[in-house]
Amino acid sequence: MQKIQFYKKQQGVYNTKADTAKKQLIRLSWMRFLSFVVTVFFIYYFLGQSELMFFSVLLGGSIFSFFLKKYWKKKEEKLHLDALKNINQLELSVLKGDVSQLKSGDNYKNAQHEYSFDVDLFGKGSFFQILNRTVTEAGEKKLVELLESNDILAVQNKQTAVKELAEAIEWRQEFSALASSIKPEISIEAIVKWLKGHKSNIPKIMRWVPIDFSILSFLLLVGLVFSFVSVGLVTLWFFIGLTISGVYLKQVNELYTKAGKAKHTFEQYYKLLSVVEASSFQADLLQIQLRKIHTSSESASRTMRSFFQYLNALDQRNNIFFAIFGNAFLLWDVKQAYKIESWLKLHESDVQEWFDVISFFDAYNSLANYTFNYPKFSFPEIMESDTVFKAVGLGHPLLSEAKRITSDCKMIQTDFFIITGANMAGKSTFLRSVSLAIVMSNLGLPVCATRFEYTPIKLITSIRNSDSLNDETSYFFSELKRLKHIVSVLNIDNYFIVLDEILKGTNSIDKAEGSQKFVEKLVASNATGIIATHDLSLCEIEKQHHQIQNYYFDAEIKNDELYFDYTLKSGVCQNMNASFLLKKMEIV
Repeated sequence: MQKIQFYKKQQGVYNTKADTAKKQLIRLSWMRFLSFVVTVFFIYYFLGQSELMFFSVLLGGSIFSFFLKKYWKKKEEKLHLDALKNINQLELSVLKGDVSQLKSGDNYKNAQHEYSFDVDLFGKGSFFQILNRTVTEAGEKKLVELLESNDILAVQNKQTAVKELAEAIEWRQEFSALASSIKPEISIEAIVKWLKGHKSNIPKIMRWVPIDFSILSFLLLVGLVFSFVSVGLVTLWFFIGLTISGVYLKQVNELYTKAGKAKHTFEQYYKLLSVVEASSFQADLLQIQLRKIHTSSESASRTMRSFFQYLNALDQRNNIFFAIFGNAFLLWDVKQAYKIESWLKLHESDVQEWFDVISFFDAYNSLANYTFNYPKFSFPEIMESDTVFKAVGLGHPLLSEAKRITSDCKMIQTDFFIITGANMAGKSTFLRSVSLAIVMSNLGLPVCATRFEYTPIKLITSIRNSDSLNDETSYFFSELKRLKHIVSVLNIDNYFIVLDEILKGTNSIDKAEGSQKFVEKLVASNATGIIATHDLSLCEIEKQHHQIQNYYFDAEIKNDELYFDYTLKSGVCQNMNASFLLKKMEIV
């Protein structure tokens, strides 16, 4: 309940602040309009008196610009408050079971991956859908990379980082709100590719020419106002400026075509970098990331902000009035293009690393958010022993607490469990519970268990396979390829193996014989894992191999109704339910 109360409190605070900001925006709009009307009045009143008209424009324009700047700043604040309000509303909805606003991750499904397809890591109702709160495209890809990595290194360091970020909830929400209020037009990959492939086209002399030209333009215009300079000279100067700008028009256009699309991405990332720079995290993994953006005399956020400002300044060319007079009197496009290209030369190699830092925090914020939302889950106690895992109260994290039935289980290295049970008794759910516990442990997340002791190990599964018309691959052959892959990786590293009803694509006698030989091969390789099966004959090999242990999930028929307790028990299942269900549903 504490998490729900927190989200409700935060939503109320930001809702009140957003309403206040809205009222202030209305007042600033009126002040902006009033300053414009007053300025127009004085220009009309002093019509024919050039000096007074000039000062009216100068003063009125300054006041108007002041209120305009305040207005846009307040509007940005209002959008930020709305984003914070929506973040807390989303968490309240998710905790009530409504995940409709969350991405399913269907596009990340991969039947060839070592486990993600089998354990429903991606897709509607998946672990990814519940977990993901990334707000950048690169951050989402980083999260997917972490989920699929099978990385068992530095698990305790990962836990420490996740724990620290979980407690920094207001910091995380600030990060997410900043990112979500800006919508980039182009991917990080495309920007990095452009940065690496760009060649400078603006000569070095253009560092000084626009500055000198702008000073002379200002002096000529002041001279024109006070009748020291003729209109003809200013007109000549006007066309000289346009001519110089026109010489580099093609180069500037090419630069703008690509740079213009990157503007909002750099705006988003410099703001996110400033949030990260202002933090003082203690976890080793987080400090490593902080050091990556504190390597120069100027902060990464300030450096990236400068680039955004150059891009934003070049974007002014879309204003036709400014495009004409800005280039005529200031050589505006050439000046900004030179600044952009100079920046690229200096910082091209840094940008990728800065992007990666933001992606890291974006992904880890999702892990931290999940940890905060499920405080009853337990962080694994990392061991280095012959115990692969020892779970007390292990359940499936995607099931609600009211529906979740938990089990206790312990596995030693080289143990291999054969699990039997009736249809719908809980075998597949248990396999996925164990699999997700391993994935979550390796990520540094708390797992759905009262207690979980764990020696990090990689995971590989064969739970569901599919045929492929495009690859002309039958279901049976697809499964054989999967089993062959499992055998091959065992020669390279240690894996925890999870299998469900293997060799389904052949007849029962062949299936039984093949399954027995495959399990015996795994046991001979000192492999550790679990296989679920309906084939009770497979349980007989427990007598020949001390590493194998039989477990089952039971089903009972009481008062002509099927009853499941979904509890893992030692032994072999004796009650099957297929015939009963066929009769119960009047199929036979």
